[in-house]
Amino acid sequence: MTSHTTTASQPFGGTDTPGASAAGQVVEESTYRKIAWRTLPLLFVCYIINYIDRANIGIAQIQFKADLHFSDLVYGIGAGLFFVGFLLFEVPSNLMLARMGARKTLLRIMTLWGAVSCAMMFVRTPTEFYVARMLLGAAEAGFFPGLILYLSYWFPAERRARVTALSFVAIPIATMIGAPTSGWIMRSFHQIHGLAGWQWMFLLEGIPAILLGIVVFFALEDRPEQAKWLSDDEKARLTHVLNEERRQKASNAGGGGHGHGGTLAALGDWRVYVAGLVSFCAYVLASTIAFFAPLVIQSTGVKDPFHVGLLSAIPPVVGIVAMLIVSRHSDRQRERRWHASVPLMFAAASLMVMPYLSHNVELAVVLLAVATAGHLSSLSVFWTIPSTYLAPASAAAGIAVVSSIGALGGLVGPSVIGYVKTTTGSLALGLQVAGCFVLFGSILLLVGIPARLLPKGVSGS
Repeated sequence: MTSHTTTASQPFGGTDTPGASAAGQVVEESTYRKIAWRTLPLLFVCYIINYIDRANIGIAQIQFKADLHFSDLVYGIGAGLFFVGFLLFEVPSNLMLARMGARKTLLRIMTLWGAVSCAMMFVRTPTEFYVARMLLGAAEAGFFPGLILYLSYWFPAERRARVTALSFVAIPIATMIGAPTSGWIMRSFHQIHGLAGWQWMFLLEGIPAILLGIVVFFALEDRPEQAKWLSDDEKARLTHVLNEERRQKASNAGGGGHGHGGTLAALGDWRVYVAGLVSFCAYVLASTIAFFAPLVIQSTGVKDPFHVGLLSAIPPVVGIVAMLIVSRHSDRQRERRWHASVPLMFAAASLMVMPYLSHNVELAVVLLAVATAGHLSSLSVFWTIPSTYLAPASAAAGIAVVSSIGALGGLVGPSVIGYVKTTTGSLALGLQVAGCFVLFGSILLLVGIPARLLPKGVSGS
């Protein structure tokens, strides 16, 4: 009774290890807490900066569309082209992480994306805009699936949804911080030294990525075996748990293979492509929220960039609460599919009714909050699914393939909505089309990956 109470009370605690002694459980919980505090805060800040630099274009468009005479179609295509560069370099980047380690890979990714983000201030033509967004996507490629893969090196599957959710809290917090900050920079720095507010925004929000990349290189370890801040006993216990999990996954996947064989095994697993299509639909949702939520708010009559940013920061608060509740419940129930699917259904419904109910700013913010909550709740749970059935040698390639297919949704979503907005003058039809994609993804997750095809104990019913 005592050991159970202690385990349940830990913020990073999970399911008790079968057959472990009480002392063993205490050591294990303290190990996970130590790992969490040593890795998650830094990765958390990195993810905040990552998302700000990716999505700050949603606030910047309030000024630069008029300054550069860009249509909504040009904006939508440019926003989506980020994911083309992302797609082309996603798998190679994740394979490099598996071979070179997190420190070197994240140093490369973060310094490059920071430099490209700063260079966005020099954009003048649609072509330059398209090229810059593609380069930003290429630079950022590998960060997100690399984060998922990196967490799998330190935490077993039963703890990963909660840990992943804590990392993904960075997305709404990035919006809560980034949207008002971007709006404030654009308003306060406008025409200082002859630069527009949006130019200052890209410059000032790109520099932190470069600095953080250097910090990550010196602060993180690639694997638990390299962590000097873990005792030999903690390393041994953790390594044993993770190795047992990898052996079990390799057995479930039929061996998995090594090197190129592991990559081929991932490419030959049809569940990777089903998960990729679900990710595609989820990316449509994510890009719609990231790139068009400010435009939805602006269409209600709010024009000041700072005020648009403040209102854009409200939905993520709801998203954080929903994500933590859903991910915790998913871990307790050891069920993933329904916990990832149902939130997408709510988000789809929100997008579909938004054109009819968003005639005032209050309703617009409420509906955006529902969509954001659905997106974030599903996100943290969904990304635990591929790693449960991929063999260790296939995980890097498999996760990257899922993310790469999903990235196409990031291209399609903004492009379709931008085209519809340009041709009809309204966001209504574009939001409804996006909602249909999201609904399809939620159903596909349940039908395309039946519970019987997932490892026992994490699939649910």
